[in-house]
Amino acid sequence: MERSPDKLNWDDEHLASPHEQGDKAARVRHMFDAVAPRYRLVNRLFSAGRDAAWRRRAVQLARISRDDAVLDVACGTGDFLRAFAASTNPPHTLVGCDFAHGMLCEAADGSDRTRWVEADALRLPVASQTFTVASCAFGVRNFQDLDVGLGEMHRALQPGGRIVILEFTRPTHRVIRRLYEFYANRFMPWAATLVSRDRTGAYRYLPRSVVSFIGTSEMRTRLIRAGFGEVTATPMSLGIVSIYVGVR
Repeated sequence: MERSPDKLNWDDEHLASPHEQGDKAARVRHMFDAVAPRYRLVNRLFSAGRDAAWRRRAVQLARISRDDAVLDVACGTGDFLRAFAASTNPPHTLVGCDFAHGMLCEAADGSDRTRWVEADALRLPVASQTFTVASCAFGVRNFQDLDVGLGEMHRALQPGGRIVILEFTRPTHRVIRRLYEFYANRFMPWAATLVSRDRTGAYRYLPRSVVSFIGTSEMRTRLIRAGFGEVTATPMSLGIVSIYVGVR
């Protein structure tokens, strides 16, 4: 018997260890379906517009060319793929996948250049060695199993293909970290919930998922374990975001 949607909301019990929940994927899908209509607006407001700059920098670090085929995993509302499409030498193929139907509805913009696929990052419906770039912006910490997700991105890439991941991180500077975590854990959840009209606990989960996620060093280790080489981590905005790039 299916659970009531309210049973998938993020409450105090499940927020205590969000990455350890056996039904994390169901909870993440539920919350993103709920916040999809205002998700892009909330991102712009509470990053002060910096999220667009982070994506542009990640596209630069991915060394995109017209020969590339890009698979964007956990694509959300499609902003990362739009950044790839707007690059100086846009890739010839753009595919975005997400398991939240509501997010894909927001992503679809009528563009003939991008194909949208409803799919779980842990079971990508693509042939092995199909793409030259696999990307993910602010999504890997939401995977039910990080290692499986990275393994799927590795499988989808041709030899020599690049992975590029944009993800929130905890600043290493003590003062900056305290200021950031006050903003992320106190002000942002209250204000973002008000703007988004969310009732799922999404904007309590999202900052909590950052604080409890692995750090930069461990993320590099996981990428290497998944089969990537030449792994780099580039900090942005005083260390609140990192861009990871690796080669299959």
